[in-house]
Formats: sequence, C-alpha cells, structure tokens
Amino acid sequence: MKDFIARYARRGMLAGALLASSLAATAQARREYLLTSDWKFALGDLPDAARPEFSDAKWQTVQVPHDWAIYGPFDSRNDLQKVRIEQNNEKEAKTKAGRTGGLPFIGTGWYRRRLELPQFGPGKRAVLLFDGAMSNAHVFVNGREVGYWPYGYNSFSFDITDFLRPDGRNTLAVRLQNQPESSRWYPGAGLYRNVHLIVTDDVYIPVWGTYLTTPEVTADYARVKLATEVAVPPGRLIGRKGAEIDVKGSHDEHIGRGAMKKVLFLRLDTDIQTADGQVVATSSTPLESGLPVCEQAFTILQPQLWSPETPTLYTAVSRLYVKDARADTAFRLTDEYQTRFGIRSFKFEPEKGFSLNGQPRRFKGVCNHHDLGPLGAAVNTAALRRQLTLLKELGADAIRTTHNMPAPELVSLADEMGFMLIVEAFDEWKTPKVKNGYSQYFDEWSEKDVVNMVRRDRNHPSVVLWSIGNEVPDQWAPGGTKLARRLQDIVHREDPTRPVTAGMDQFDAAVSNGFAALLDVPGFNYKPHRYAEAYGKLPQGMLMGSETASTVSSRGVYKFPVVKAKDKQYPDNQSSSYDLEASNWSQTPDEEFVMQDDLPYNLGEFVWTGFDYLGEPWPYDEKWPSHSSYFGIFDLAGIPKDRYYLYRARWNANKPTLHLLPHWTWPGREGQTTPVFAYTNYPSAELFVNGVSQGRQTKASSDQPQTRYRLMWNEVKYQPGSIKVVAYDAAGKAVAEEEVRTAGKPHHIRLVADRTNLAADGQDLAYVTARIEDAQGNLCPEATSQLQFKVSGAGRFRAVANGDATNLEVFHQPRMKAFQGMLAAIVQASEQAGEVQLKATAPGLKGATITLQTQKKAVD
Repeated sequence: MKDFIARYARRGMLAGALLASSLAATAQARREYLLTSDWKFALGDLPDAARPEFSDAKWQTVQVPHDWAIYGPFDSRNDLQKVRIEQNNEKEAKTKAGRTGGLPFIGTGWYRRRLELPQFGPGKRAVLLFDGAMSNAHVFVNGREVGYWPYGYNSFSFDITDFLRPDGRNTLAVRLQNQPESSRWYPGAGLYRNVHLIVTDDVYIPVWGTYLTTPEVTADYARVKLATEVAVPPGRLIGRKGAEIDVKGSHDEHIGRGAMKKVLFLRLDTDIQTADGQVVATSSTPLESGLPVCEQAFTILQPQLWSPETPTLYTAVSRLYVKDARADTAFRLTDEYQTRFGIRSFKFEPEKGFSLNGQPRRFKGVCNHHDLGPLGAAVNTAALRRQLTLLKELGADAIRTTHNMPAPELVSLADEMGFMLIVEAFDEWKTPKVKNGYSQYFDEWSEKDVVNMVRRDRNHPSVVLWSIGNEVPDQWAPGGTKLARRLQDIVHREDPTRPVTAGMDQFDAAVSNGFAALLDVPGFNYKPHRYAEAYGKLPQGMLMGSETASTVSSRGVYKFPVVKAKDKQYPDNQSSSYDLEASNWSQTPDEEFVMQDDLPYNLGEFVWTGFDYLGEPWPYDEKWPSHSSYFGIFDLAGIPKDRYYLYRARWNANKPTLHLLPHWTWPGREGQTTPVFAYTNYPSAELFVNGVSQGRQTKASSDQPQTRYRLMWNEVKYQPGSIKVVAYDAAGKAVAEEEVRTAGKPHHIRLVADRTNLAADGQDLAYVTARIEDAQGNLCPEATSQLQFKVSGAGRFRAVANGDATNLEVFHQPRMKAFQGMLAAIVQASEQAGEVQLKATAPGLKGATITLQTQKKAVD
C-alpha cells in the first residue's frame, strides 16, 4: 500500500469541495475562496486578452458558474451536423439540426478578473482549482500561461505561486474554445463549474491529497485507513524524531548536488468526527524520512453505515504540524484538511450479484446528462438538489453520470442524500463518433483525465463503480480491447477498492473479442433480450443494464391509435405519453422490467434518462425545431411525465402509487376509442367512466410485458365527464382511488412552489409550477396561454421552461407559453433576507401571486 500511494499520489488534491467559510473557521493556515463574482467576459478570440494591462472595461460582468450559450437564441444553424450515427443504426449521413441543442456554444470566450490573495506572502502556496471549464482551457496569471486542460468535463488544478506578483496586483485570465461537431448533446460553454483559489503554507496537504478506505466493516466495528500526502518545499527534508540528522552533502533533483537541506519534523493529527462533531477515533503520527505519504489507521466502534436509506457521513479532520529540526521550538499548525467519507462495504459477486453492507440489492438507477435544463450547464447546488429530491420520491437509488465526470456538487449531494453513483469518464476513445470529439486528445490526455477523475471522487461513499466509456466504437475497432484493459488498469492502480464497467451497445463484437470479458462488471445498453446469452458466454457471472429503455414521450401529449411503435413521428414533433414508443435500438420500460425480475444475476438498470436534456431530440433530430430530448422520466422543466408513475410504482415501495392517463378533455373525440391506463403498485383496479364500470384489471404475466406492470382498458370510448380508478390490495379490499375530470374553459393560474423557504445566499432556487386551471381547479391540459412573470422583494427571476422540446422561447426572459397547461418558473434568492413575491399573469386568466421567504443561514 505504501509503495502504491507513494508512487501514484503526486497529483493528489482535495477530496470533495470544501466551503471557504468552514476552512477559514477551522484553520487560518489554509484558506479557500470561491471565485464567483467580478468576472469580465467576452466572446471572440481577442489578441492580448491575457495581458494585465488589457482593457476589459466594456466586457460583460458575469458570475461564475456561467454558461454563455444558454441565453440563446435557438437557431438550426448552430452546430449543424451532417453525420451517420452508427449507434442509432443509421445507414447514411443525414443533417441533424438540433443534435447539440441549437444553442450558440461554438467559439472562443475569455474570462478575466483581478486576483486578490489575502495573507499571501513568503512561505505560502497558491493553487487554482477548476471544477470544470468548457473547453480547451488555457489559464493565464499576469499574462503568463500557467497551464492547459482540454477536456471540459474534468477537474484540474495549477499551482500559481511562481506566477504571482509580490505587490499583490494580479490578473487571472482564462481562454476557452468549443469546436463545432465536438459533441452529441449540448455541452454548455464557459466557466460553467466553480473556480477555487486555495492558499496554504508551503508545507501542506495538496489538493485531493487524501485517500480513505474502509477495508473492514461490520455492525460492531469498522477499520478505516487514511493515506495523506504531504508536500514540502524544494530544499527541505522530512526528519524522523530522535534519529541522527546529517544534511551535509545531501542532494536531490530540486536543489543540486552538495547543497544544504533544511530538515523538518512533521506530525499529522487526525480526528474522525461524526456529523455533529463528536470525535470517535484519533491518531497522531510522525512522518517518516523520505516518505511523502502518512498512513493512519482507525477503529470505529458501532459505526453508522452509509446507504441510500441511511446516508450517514463522517469527517476525517487532519492537522499537519511542523517544526525546524535544529530549532528548539514547538510544533506549529501548518495545514488543516477535511476528508468527508462514509462507512460502508459492498461486493459484486458471481451468481450473487451486488450487495451493500451485506444486503443484496439491485440498482434502481437513471442516466443523467449534466445540463440543468433552463439553467444550461452552469452548475447550481439547489437545482441539483431538486433533481435528486425528485428522484428520491421516484424511488431511484443510483445515477450513472453519462457520459462524463460530474460536477463535484453532484457527488457531494449523492453522499448526503443517499445515491449510488457510476462515475463515467468518456463517450469516445481513439475511434471518433464526432469530427472534433475526445479522440483528438485520447492518446495524450486519457490517463491524466482518468487519474483526476478517480482521485477527486475516490473518497466519496456514493461512488460504487467507475465507468471508462460509453458505446465507444473501439468495442469493435482493432486494438479496442487493449485500450479497455489499459484504462481499467489505470483505474485499478488509482483505486483498487472499486470495480470498473463500461456501457456496451455492440453486443456481438464486445462479447466475441474479449472486450466484455475483461471488464470487472459488464454493462449492456439496450440488450435485455440477450442478457441470458451474455451470462452464458462471459466469465463474470453477473451483468447489468447500464442503459435501458430509451422510451420517448412528451408530457401530457397522447396520440391515437395507441400502439407500440419504434421511431414513431408526428407532424407536431411530439411523442405519445402512453409510453409505448421507443427508439429503434431500445425497448419500452416493461421489456426491461421482465429481465430485471426474472434473471437473478442481473444487477439492476440505469434508465435513459431521468431528466430530459438539451440536444439529442430523437426521433426528431432531423426535424427542427426539436432541440431537446424526449427520453426523460421528467421533462426539461423537471415536471413528471406519466412514465414517472410507472417507475415509481415499481421502485418506491414505501409510498402507494395510483395514476391515471390520459387526461379526459377530448372535444371532438366523443364516442371514439380512447384507452385508459393505470400505473400503480396495487395488484388490481377497476375503472369507471361517468360512474359506469369498465371492468376490473389485474396484473398478470403474458406474452405482452405491459400486462405485468400496467393496468390497461384498451376499448374505452371517450365521453365528457370523468374517469375514476379504484385500486384493490392483494386481499381484494378497495384501498385507493384516483379521478380525472373533463376540464372547462381556462379560468385562472395556480402557482405551486417546491419550496417556500430559501437561503439568502444569492444562489438558492425555488421552482414554481404554474398550472392553468378551470373554475373548478381542473388542469386545462391543452392550454397554451402566454404567461408573464414578475419577481419583487428579496429575489429575482432566474429562468422558465415548459418542457416542450419544440419551444424556441429563450429561458431567461420572464415569459413563456404554457405547454399542456403547465410550465415551471425559477426564482433565485438574493443575499438579503426577506419576502419574495412571484406574480404570474396571462390575458384572459385570473393571475396568481405566491410568497416565498429567504433567510440568512446561522453561522457556526
């Protein structure tokens, strides 16, 4: 273990994003600052923009995280691609107008700001940490380039100590460039994730400098191991207390032969604390001469185990002390570093599958792209928390971060809220999918990117699998299996505690050439009908649905006749919410459910996708104005589609689910067949139309998978009034009912907030759903009124979305048409405590106002 860490921990950095306030409060030797404000931004490749004397007075002032492209406008000519998509089984190249979202993310952008470094001076170090920058980031300090990182999804850092001016007048500049045809979805643009400035003493723990494992976990005790890297300045030696010290003639590559070194004694004190600050284990360890890593071991009695149901977290608080070996002085604190972690054990075993803390379970997971709908790619913790809250209510317990490294805020929230993660690295290796994709960087950068991915996130309990790629064409290309082995070996080197997977779609090639066999855990995309074959041919004795379903639907839209279909298109560019339409490479949810339930070696599934996202508007990627996906369980505004209830009925056993579809307002369809479905976790139910029974349906196995997971009345004739479903438990007792009524004319707007109390931090968000209802409070499901919003008080209007993949209205203006009677407006808190009012109006409708409250957080 010592050799492993000493050799490979050189680029180590901070495990998990730490807030500046907590760092400043606990250790003056280390300070971290989020560089969010006072940035200047300009589009275009501007000569001399890195120079300190360059005038940026006319540039736009922005806050970071910032996505320059989300403000639009939408245009079919933005990144127009003519391609043949092999993964979609296409035979010829076709023009894709909305493949990457139709937003103007291509081009060069510059960011600049003054860089203030309080308390910086001799004996200090300064590091810039970028959580992500899209893309091809060139970073300059005082006109000199300090580093370059091409992959826009990865985190990276640069030591800028030697680039700083002694008078403290420093300028930071970042040049970013997005190429055309570089992505298959909307990637975002700019400094879309946080930028940190970290100032420490020159004897310190580097960024991502700890590696914590829990090699033994029982109900009675847990063994915890912590390896901590320590950096010392060139010309210093780490001495061993009580040992002979001879520095004459010592030398190394930093200071030259024969130079004199200064010997330091170092000690690392670490406390393991519970969430409420109780210390449950300690260690005080002198650092040994010549070893840059300190290893400590702890025993925690009666540990509280981390799981999705009980996401208990601990923190290792490490304090680094130093003294001059020749001086008769006391040790002084030189750094303090916190590593948050969870105690859990998991196994992936042949025939037995996956277990967490000794309990077998299957992944109830979703795949998610990184954009936040109307907010674009600019990360926001409140928006991420809302997504995870909705997924919790769905019953999901896992996320695959498709197809790239996630924002660190997502990983931290997964720790806190209880989600298991597959952290994924790449969508492309050496063989390209798009003209200017990652293949151009793979040879030089793939190891660096994998190392940073693993080191950043390996202390997080939520991370249970690493994925080295998604549907890479190298599955069948010559040398692809060798590349997979190399990437997997890098991951194993950096983190031997977790297995490696990949999402494979080319079944025959991957199974035949050894690609699938070498992976720790084989993941198959859209291959439920071949799971049994894979199990018989592969050595692992287990597999999982790494990407499933790709069912398409538009919230609240229903098409007739109701039939199963692949790649079905309609003149309005919408897809039916009866959840029977899928892409040609995939299946309806029910077909995957069957194989999840019937095959004991199946580890679970990751549905494509949890949320709609910008770009990839299949099956309309050749038909503008479609510019966002139809795959989501939630639409782009985060409003649940009908499919939400199909998955919730299966995944959330703690709450009853009973949901009717479609809506029941169909003027002109009187007397026509209008099937009615119920999604429920009750075994049977009876449907009534205007009080007349349509019969009782019971879930049952048959050749049609839908009968096993849905209750369907396929011959119902529409007549205005109401439909009501009564659900029965296993004993035949009526236990729940749901009713949908025919709506009258639109009468008023109703506002419903997901939260009414916000933090007055300038970042917190409330999502307010606006519903157009009739006089009796029924949703008007076809209403398309233009809503206007106004925010007053201690907040501001942030964005709006209606979930319509064809809607070209920009998100940041306070107006938008309702889609199927609804949309969601986003209110952002200011930094002042007080009331916030959101007012919604529309011609011919009674308006509505909702009041929110913002509050200052208590300071510890």
